Amino acid sequence: MTTLIDRFRYPRLGPGQIWERVAAIAAAKGHPVQLGRSVLRIHHVDGAVTAVETDHGTYDGTDFISTIPIRELIDRLEPPAPINVRKAASSLGYRDFISIALMIDRPSVFPDNWIYIHDPGVKVGRIQNFKNWSPDMVPDQGKTCLGLEYFCFEGDGLWTATDAELVALAKKELAQLGICAESEVFDGVVVRQQKAYPVYDDSYQAHVSVVRDYLATSLPNLHLAGRNGMHKYNNQDHSMMTALLVARNIAAGSVLDPWKVNADAVYHEDIKVGERDLGGRQVPRRIPAEV
Repeated sequence: MTTLIDRFRYPRLGPGQIWERVAAIAAAKGHPVQLGRSVLRIHHVDGAVTAVETDHGTYDGTDFISTIPIRELIDRLEPPAPINVRKAASSLGYRDFISIALMIDRPSVFPDNWIYIHDPGVKVGRIQNFKNWSPDMVPDQGKTCLGLEYFCFEGDGLWTATDAELVALAKKELAQLGICAESEVFDGVVVRQQKAYPVYDDSYQAHVSVVRDYLATSLPNLHLAGRNGMHKYNNQDHSMMTALLVARNIAAGSVLDPWKVNADAVYHEDIKVGERDLGGRQVPRRIPAEV
């Protein structure tokens, strides 16, 4: 087994603490983070975005940063983007995600922070052990909380299952894997996340390039950042760095390229020419059909 990293800097109560602190700092400076708003239209005139219209009002500005999925961003431009740009954006795919947190009546279950599951007899793909990230993630040290993660597509059987059905499935699969008995699970919570993963198919780079070229030449004050904002499968730290570079470019007039952020390239060995995208990730290739 190869370990890519063996130490993490982890917030005591989870990554949400980072954004709670950021929101508090912004609010203290007179720039509150507005939650619970959906973007309806992104208005642009004469080569620049002028305002973002939401279901709670319209916000004007000189520069705009988008972290929403590229497909949704282009779809909301008003007036609409050229047809080739809209076609490219609509061709981008996404994988969705369900996390089922199960509370277990046992102080310790396994020593790892997370484990990947390769058993074809179950649907769970990964299990997080929140208590091992930080003991304060579980208020009762006599209990354990595991997050069972399922990769799916919005609208499929997993996505449309009820919370009760998903909790029952997760309990059953924990027992099937020999991690704990179903009777040890005393509660469960389901969280669904749309578009958690940008899909890397064999044409996504070309589609993203069309969008990037259009924004760079036609709407230069609309900046992209983050995993979905760039359709770039970065880790959380890389995604945060793209946003920092974009902010620095706007505030200080820097020319730092957020698209070059991706330290994952150093994880690969024996890479051959043509195997990776510009971010260091391997790109799938179609297998020729048998004649």
